[in-house]
Amino acid sequence: MTEFIRKRTANAKNDILSGITVALALVPEAVAFAFVAGVDPLVGLYAAFMIGLITSVFGGRPGMISGATGALAVVMVSLVAEGNAMGAEGEDLGLYYLFATVILMGAIQMLAGILKLGKFVRLIPHPVMMGFVNGLAIVIFISQLGMFPSLVPEDVYFWESTGRWFSEFFNGLVTNVEFQIMFGLILITMGIMYGLPKLTKKLPEALIAILVVSAIVIFGNLDVATVGSFIRDGGGEGLKGGLPQFQTDIFSKVPFNLETIKFIFPYALILAAIGLIESLMTLNLIDELTETRGNTNKECLAQGGANIVTGFFGGMGGCAMIGQSLINIKGGGRGRLSGIVAALMLLVFILFASGLIEQVPIAALVGVMFMVVIGTFAWSSFRILNKIPLSDVIVLVAVSALTVIFDLAIAVIAGVIISALVFSWENAKRIRARKRMKEDGTKIYEIWGPLFFGSIIAFNEKFDVKNDPENVEVDFVESRISDHSAIEAIFNLVNKYEAAGKSIKLKHLSEDCKILLYKSSPKFREVIVEAIDDPRYHLAENPEAFTKGLSEYKF
Repeated sequence: MTEFIRKRTANAKNDILSGITVALALVPEAVAFAFVAGVDPLVGLYAAFMIGLITSVFGGRPGMISGATGALAVVMVSLVAEGNAMGAEGEDLGLYYLFATVILMGAIQMLAGILKLGKFVRLIPHPVMMGFVNGLAIVIFISQLGMFPSLVPEDVYFWESTGRWFSEFFNGLVTNVEFQIMFGLILITMGIMYGLPKLTKKLPEALIAILVVSAIVIFGNLDVATVGSFIRDGGGEGLKGGLPQFQTDIFSKVPFNLETIKFIFPYALILAAIGLIESLMTLNLIDELTETRGNTNKECLAQGGANIVTGFFGGMGGCAMIGQSLINIKGGGRGRLSGIVAALMLLVFILFASGLIEQVPIAALVGVMFMVVIGTFAWSSFRILNKIPLSDVIVLVAVSALTVIFDLAIAVIAGVIISALVFSWENAKRIRARKRMKEDGTKIYEIWGPLFFGSIIAFNEKFDVKNDPENVEVDFVESRISDHSAIEAIFNLVNKYEAAGKSIKLKHLSEDCKILLYKSSPKFREVIVEAIDDPRYHLAENPEAFTKGLSEYKF
């Protein structure tokens, strides 16, 4: 017990120091992501506090940091905009529809945890993960273009808007003084964040960059957009730091009827999927870095519960944050204490530093987000394009493109489906049959390779029922019977030979395969040859038998 306490106490110091560092890094990103979503910065800060605290206490991965994220923010933009349009003239209801959606999102995530769906994250291939982070980086970058109102046209399609932005970029550098100042401040922010870690890694570069740029603006008396002016331009009254309040207006502002459910459910489903995918992928990454194992289903429950609480108390919702989690792990944070300290310190900033946050220039936040984009994008994907299979390249590019065009959830699901189809196609081509004759004239088919739904056609093409001799033997000792389609193919093959008046014997079938064939027809008791060296594996459609088979196998 003394040794246990000593180890926990020794790590507590690292957890506390790392948690404070993470809290400092959370402030600018929470505010920046709130701007991305088009909501008050306090909505992002409250989300980072509540989600970070709840998931740190109840989550399935100690040391992982959660909060408001860009992946969710870019989806919330259209939700808030459509919600505002649904209100009466002069009444913006987008924020309240966002809260209702976040609550429903949390319920869906908790349901995923109850159904133990978290384990399916292991089915996500590496090219999909690379496409995921690349698409996320591109989406965050594009969302920051909206911070340049003088250069981004209104009421035009995405590609036209983006193209116009780049076409007017250089003109702005020459003719637009406001843009020149903003662009210069962005470069200073990015330069500090790039150079400071090379000098010392003990200081949070994002916070230092924001402090320096804010000082330049304040003491230089520069007329630039700030967080406070941005809020007031949008009709707000500025930041008023305080404890999160229960949002009773949700029940009066948002009508709880079928029309509302039809509106918020698709958004809630997409946000829930994105949140879980990003959280569980971050969990896997931390597992690899720390050589430990987190609980995916427990994390689903914690993320869902945190979003429900956040929705009721005025937060924008969130999930695990890759950047902050890596900062925590590299800073020595390993336990739940690191996340708890980060969340509580963030609350201190909200209560006592809201006035200072209003003075932060928008350019500093844009610079921070541009550095997040650079750090998030998997630049190594360009280097490995000519070193990996073409199918993986297609998956990587497709996931990145679908993320930009649609959203992360659709992109990842599509990437998994494409990868599964490619895998099935490749394995379908590996079925082979060695043919030889015995001295008594019996023809032997020695099957090797996986036999499943994708290889059935190739399997059937190996046999020449019409020209084969009277006696045929099919040996499956080097083949894997994988699913019900394979069993059906064997059943049909036997029927073809019997219809031709020929004898066929089957050898080395697994136990559960034989049981299913015996149930389908008693004649198989005469067709199947029992052997002491029959395969001991079980079909995947019978999980209990599969587990039992593994326990019997001698490694």
